Amino acid sequence: MFQSRKDFVYIVLAGIFITNALVAELIGGKLIYVGQAVMSLGILPWPVVFVTTDLINEYFGEKGVRKLSLLTASLIGYTFVLLFIGLQIPAVKGDGLVTDSQFTAVFGQSMLIIVGSITAFLVSQLIDVTIFHFVKNRTGNRMIWLRSTGSTVISQLFDSFIVLGIAFWLPGKMTTETFILSALTGYSVKLGIAILLTPLIYVGHSLIDSYLKKDGQ
Repeated sequence: MFQSRKDFVYIVLAGIFITNALVAELIGGKLIYVGQAVMSLGILPWPVVFVTTDLINEYFGEKGVRKLSLLTASLIGYTFVLLFIGLQIPAVKGDGLVTDSQFTAVFGQSMLIIVGSITAFLVSQLIDVTIFHFVKNRTGNRMIWLRSTGSTVISQLFDSFIVLGIAFWLPGKMTTETFILSALTGYSVKLGIAILLTPLIYVGHSLIDSYLKKDGQ
């Protein structure tokens, strides 16, 4: 089915990447409190996206990440098109069934949230891959943690501010003070989780290297 083990690795990583990105978008409409700040629940799957991005960067380079990022953004857009169509179709009424209002409350996100989310995703991914390879070109195969965490530190700062800025601050749904506090809180949470998951980068490297050696790659 696959021409090589490396093809299979890319398919698996791409599947994990796309799944977590889509899930993050679907659950992103639920806002939760972290201390006094408001944060989207969609932040939870993103650290897995970070780890997967770094592994794809390592084995498939900038081109592999850029192509997958564009594909994922397109699939996110496609998902919201299907949800928009679904919102226009009346639900069957009955006890215990999902009503139109319930479905809309969960999936009826505004266009600005969609635009902000996709924009933030693409910008952060392109920044991440650029910084990752900038560091790798200067450290070689050493200091995996530095290029992994370093790229995340900068790219997610942009991501956190862009999505909230477009979706809530620009249309006046969030004050400047709340916007800055929420963006910094979300950034801190994502960064903290990403740092805690850094050992998974090394585990992933070990597993992939071992798997590819069996194919002589």
